[in-house]
Amino acid sequence: MNSISIIGAGIGGLALGNVLKQNNLDFTIYESAPEIKPVGAGIMMAINAMQTFDQLGLKEKIEKAGNKIHGISITDEKLKPITKTNILELENKYNSCNVAIHRAELQKILAENIGFEHIKLDHSLTQIKKKENYILNFENGIEVEGKIVFGADGIHSKIRNQIFETGNIRNAKQMCWRGLLDFDLPEEFHHQALEIWGKAKRFGFVKLSEKKIYWYALINHGKHKRYNSLAENFSDFNPLVLKILESTPKENIILNDIMDLSPIPKWYSENLCLIGDAAHATTPNMGQGACQAIEDSYIIGKLLETHQDFNTVFAEFQKIRRKKVDYVVNTSWKIGQISQWERGNSLRNFFMRLTPESINQKMVEKVIKLEM
Repeated sequence: MNSISIIGAGIGGLALGNVLKQNNLDFTIYESAPEIKPVGAGIMMAINAMQTFDQLGLKEKIEKAGNKIHGISITDEKLKPITKTNILELENKYNSCNVAIHRAELQKILAENIGFEHIKLDHSLTQIKKKENYILNFENGIEVEGKIVFGADGIHSKIRNQIFETGNIRNAKQMCWRGLLDFDLPEEFHHQALEIWGKAKRFGFVKLSEKKIYWYALINHGKHKRYNSLAENFSDFNPLVLKILESTPKENIILNDIMDLSPIPKWYSENLCLIGDAAHATTPNMGQGACQAIEDSYIIGKLLETHQDFNTVFAEFQKIRRKKVDYVVNTSWKIGQISQWERGNSLRNFFMRLTPESINQKMVEKVIKLEM
């Protein structure tokens, strides 16, 4: 029997594994994929996530594997600034900075630090039942008994669906392409993340390493013109956008719908707790999806320093995290809707340019400040 089972070796599950290891607890992580391999796209680790990695002794390794980002800008199609958030002041205050990194590179660092002996690959959960303990059945025929279970199995969580029987997944009605390529960005963008807002569409990019850049493109459902290439949908954007899109190999592009999870009443049951997207999946408009999962792990680790009983930890965990997580989910949804307006964009941009930078700074600090 396992004392602690974690379902899912995504960033949330791996971050939790690192936290449990630091607390000298025995655990096993079960991952459905047959191997942890370099798939996926780029990701931004914001200051809240990097503070957690600092406490785990991983900050410098992650900074070295990625690229430090000191500013985040929103512009119009011609790269004329709408808003800009300067991170330097917050970096100094929290002794951490934003880091853009390939998702697979981050997973590799987290998995190696845990030790692969704690990770069971090719274990796709099919059923979980509560008896005296939890009985976990996997697609490969293996059955495991677990005393404490963490569901880190994403927005389509089988643990949430089977144990809590709740969860309404909302579709934002936006198609999202993500891509990776080797590209020489102009020097002004080497340590800046840029998001460009157009009409019913937007485009963002950030440098991950010496040559590698990550980009994403969103178009409202029904507004994607079926041209020969995605780039043709952005013909009214700055030529740099077209160059990036046209230079990306097709095999390096993935397409998904944008979704989140409507707030669910409870994240925990007896000896079981949901974390990350399984509990509170958010749209990616604030760059906080994985960061909030990492922050979940941080809070659980802090609570385990003073509480022996996991059920007490779970109740306290939700009490501490609920308000902030709901704020991130709701604010991110609103940003996603405003950024994809189909009319009135000039007026929107005009009023956003009038917003003092200090207000943007306050919003950012509200999100990156750890709660314990």
